Amino acid sequence: MKYSTSFIAGAAVLCSAQTAFAQTEIEFWHAFTGRLGELVAEQVETFNASQNDYTVVASHKGNYSETLNAGIAAFRAGEQPDILMVFEVGTATMMGAKGAVKPVYEVMEDAGAEFDQSKYIGSVKGYYTSADGNMLSLPFNSSTPVLWVNRDMLEEAGIDPDTDLSTWENVGATLDQLKEAGVDCPMTTAWQSWIQLENMSAYHDVPFATKDNGFGGTDTELVFNSPAQVAHISALGDWAKEGKFIYAGRRNEGGANFRSGECALFTESSAGYAGIKAEAEFAFDVRPLPYWSELVDEPQNTIIGGASLWVMEGQTDEEYKAVAAFLNFLSSPEIQAKWHQDTGYLPITTEAGEKTRADGFYDENPGTDIAVIQMTANEPTNNSKGLRLGSFDQIRGIIDEELEAVWAGDKDAQAALDSAVERGNALLRRFESSQR
Repeated sequence: MKYSTSFIAGAAVLCSAQTAFAQTEIEFWHAFTGRLGELVAEQVETFNASQNDYTVVASHKGNYSETLNAGIAAFRAGEQPDILMVFEVGTATMMGAKGAVKPVYEVMEDAGAEFDQSKYIGSVKGYYTSADGNMLSLPFNSSTPVLWVNRDMLEEAGIDPDTDLSTWENVGATLDQLKEAGVDCPMTTAWQSWIQLENMSAYHDVPFATKDNGFGGTDTELVFNSPAQVAHISALGDWAKEGKFIYAGRRNEGGANFRSGECALFTESSAGYAGIKAEAEFAFDVRPLPYWSELVDEPQNTIIGGASLWVMEGQTDEEYKAVAAFLNFLSSPEIQAKWHQDTGYLPITTEAGEKTRADGFYDENPGTDIAVIQMTANEPTNNSKGLRLGSFDQIRGIIDEELEAVWAGDKDAQAALDSAVERGNALLRRFESSQR
């Protein structure tokens, strides 16, 4: 989708018609490189060109963890940016950072900006909303996991490329066929904790942690070592031993393997769309994340990953007005629909999703609406509205270590998940103490 000529011309006229004066500058720190970095730069440039009051300066600060740490360090030094991108596992950390954050709804109210919280998709905004329903940060790049399929590889292995892969039982049978056909990488995954434990739990409506997965208080405890999660990790562990599941790394290292045509199946973010579309030299599908039919008749809903934009304390009133204007720009139907279509991230507003459908994008790109459907088909439950856990970045590191032991055959699933829960709970108690 491209901007209309009238939209661009209007922005140019607006700029030329206004009297030149000192613009209010705000800093926006983010974690994107590559194609996503280019698209963020495009958004910033479009906003800056659309008016003459404010200038947004965007800076890349490393990966998600590095960007969060840079923001924390900058705040302690009194040099914080106006807007900080924080990945979803840092939500509880930001909420607990007393005096560091100005909630988005307050920014909008104080700036006198129009801000209708009801227009944001519930399953997206809920992750970043307080108990009383107010948005604390603005959802920016929200994704959910899906199954990517190399159709050409299935066909070459003698498998119908339209074969039903909606359940893990069916996936297992397909992996058997791929292995028998001599495929070296039948399946790989990205973000193993997020997809194979966090989303697996939500999708099957089983708790990942007590207290509504942490939404009910910091005295939450991890419980992802229950029979459902153990059964799933056990199956993956068996497939790893048999060479049907190939582990490539903790983040998205498996993406390169899939995009190069090496792997047949790939569980990854819906936002993999931008890179896969740009690089894959094979026919591909996007399918819903599989579920275990032995556990549920129908899946519940998956949860989001990605990041939101947090507004930092310590800025001037004019800077907050600039922030409000930029966040409203990012939420506008045209900008949000373009972002959704370019990246595969979810549209954060109902209007943007409706515009995308009306534009014919879903018809022209089959499967690109699966992430939206998967997130919105069912009303989220207490087990599937997301996670709000302190020190969760470090807890994910623990989960990664324990899952790697399963893939290597050094631990069984029960022992690994028991250990991850015990180690993770120790961090939760430390975080709870820090909030008193």
